[in-house]
Amino acid sequence: MENIALAEPGAHLSIWALFMQASWVVKLVMIGLLCASIWTWAIIVDKLVAYGRMRLALNRFEQVFWSGQSLEELYRTLADRKTTGMGAIFVAAMREWKKSFEKGAKSPLGLQTRIDKAMDLALTREMERLEGRLGFLATTGSAAPFIGLFGTVIGIMTSFQAIAASKNTSLSVVAPGIAEALLATAIGLLAAIPAVIAYNKLSSDANKIAVRMEGFSDEFSAILSRQIDEKVAQKA
Repeated sequence: MENIALAEPGAHLSIWALFMQASWVVKLVMIGLLCASIWTWAIIVDKLVAYGRMRLALNRFEQVFWSGQSLEELYRTLADRKTTGMGAIFVAAMREWKKSFEKGAKSPLGLQTRIDKAMDLALTREMERLEGRLGFLATTGSAAPFIGLFGTVIGIMTSFQAIAASKNTSLSVVAPGIAEALLATAIGLLAAIPAVIAYNKLSSDANKIAVRMEGFSDEFSAILSRQIDEKVAQKA
């Protein structure tokens, strides 16, 4: 035990000192993980705000849609606006409806198919917008621990190289490299843990919103189908 000396406490083992003393490979690992962590939190905040606004927009549209207002009047109100969610699905369906009747659609089945496809495309675009950048959270959550582990391995290798060069096993030689390794691991977990938790929650929220929009799409398709049958019966 006589040859083991404790490392000096204080600034020499501070986080900033450890970063500055690290090799350039470990520094790149730490900087990359910190950037990933910052971008992860930016995505989380942006998505939480966006999903909250989307839920409010869905609630407002449902109130207006089921208030008894005519479809034509609602379409004129929304046609020139930038719509999202159910509003975008409604506008896409009504636009196809009006185009088809203006051109004298003869096949009710073909009209219904085109309207359903228009709503499906609108729903797909809305879901792509909602789920955008969630893949980055999944990638960060799965890859960040391994990137931090890479920094850990480099730090431990640095420690062994220091031991071999100085032929000294004291803590003053070993501790900095081990501390660098642990710091890289900690930053990797700092980026990965929030990313995994946020990805699971935001994916669940996006699925709930998708279910609401799909339900509206099915209901509106049924409404238009009845109106198509009525128009065909009138012509007959």
